Amino acid sequence: DAVGFFCFVSAVAALDFKYHHAEELEEYLKGVHAANPSFTHLHSIGRSVEGRDLWVLVLGRFPTHHKIGIPEFKYVANMHGDETVGREILLHLIDFLVTSYRRDPVVTRLLNNTRIHIMPTMNPDGFEATKVPDCYYTRGRYNKNGEDLNRNFPDAFENNNVSIQPETQAVMKWIRNETFVLSANLHGGALVASYTFDNGNSVTGSSSGYSRSPDDDVFVHLAKTYSFNHKSMYKGIGCDSRQTFPEGITNGYSWYQLEGGMQDYNYVWGQCFEITLELSCCKYPPESELENFWMDNKAALIEYIKQVHLGVKGQVTDKNGNPIPNAIVEAKGRPHICPYTTNEHGEYFLLLLPGTYVINATVPGFQSILKTLEIPDNTGNFSAVKHDFSFPEVFTTSIAPSCPKIPLYQELERASAAVKPTLHILVLLIVTL
Repeated sequence: DAVGFFCFVSAVAALDFKYHHAEELEEYLKGVHAANPSFTHLHSIGRSVEGRDLWVLVLGRFPTHHKIGIPEFKYVANMHGDETVGREILLHLIDFLVTSYRRDPVVTRLLNNTRIHIMPTMNPDGFEATKVPDCYYTRGRYNKNGEDLNRNFPDAFENNNVSIQPETQAVMKWIRNETFVLSANLHGGALVASYTFDNGNSVTGSSSGYSRSPDDDVFVHLAKTYSFNHKSMYKGIGCDSRQTFPEGITNGYSWYQLEGGMQDYNYVWGQCFEITLELSCCKYPPESELENFWMDNKAALIEYIKQVHLGVKGQVTDKNGNPIPNAIVEAKGRPHICPYTTNEHGEYFLLLLPGTYVINATVPGFQSILKTLEIPDNTGNFSAVKHDFSFPEVFTTSIAPSCPKIPLYQELERASAAVKPTLHILVLLIVTL
């Protein structure tokens, strides 16, 4: 109808290359949703210290809820309030996706086979507090309580004893409530794709200046996917002579150690692979440069989302076909310190590079099922390889495997008689797996 078409045009036309403050950002997101209600869903996952909504726009064929077999993806920006490029390019990504859906075949297939969550700002208070933009640093980096949100998550290596902020709590709850598979958080102040781990100890080999996760090969691939599809990141030229990043990527710990970071939290407790994208040497550049930043990142943002379809996915059921939640499903030789388990629908998603893997499905207390799978690169088909596991027993409930809250790797490093019994069980479970 004519009215709907006018709304659609006005919502799209409204987005120009400038900084959008809280009210304008909200108005834009509401306009996009009103114009595209069939494939977008707008909701707030919580509020900032000053009471601003933490808006997330979801795009996909089934935007309001998880659909079995369709992986969940997220982008989060502006976690540091004075790092502003990500905030604006995510608005332009939304604009690009809604105007290309059902017109561009790649975008159409991407949205039909992926549920994409976009949070343009995790720290709206910090953004509003940055009155005088600066390339290097302002107090707007922090939230209203003066806390750095990227040092505010539980840490897998040490007790960081931080007061968990409302913005952080909202994101942790969001991660718990969705089956996120892949993610990136967008920062500024450098030009590099950084990957897990950001912290470490002798268990992860960090004494050699590199903190390696069990899925290090996948993380390197993910970082390179972004870097090589970016206009210049892959060149590895840092923002000054002291910083160079070969191929435009770095292990987080190799660059500088930090505790309480969001990407490690996603990977350890959220079963979600996240990388940190540093998109601009200047944290808060002039508005006149925003269009160039969008053009530099556009292809990389799309190619990175496609990687959510790497590897293998499927369901674990009992002999009656009922889904088994909390079943452990992992690739042999890649044990996660918090075992990766199935969701309420009995679903699992494992990001793996092409190759041959033994996939181990375990319901604690029962015989494991092992399956050798040849996994191709299926990202071009917008669907990971599918393999279901069926247990011969009937399950009414399945108890979640033990996963201590904090800090995990520290306990493994000690691995002494003083270690809590649950950790002994966890270590034995991992060794068994």
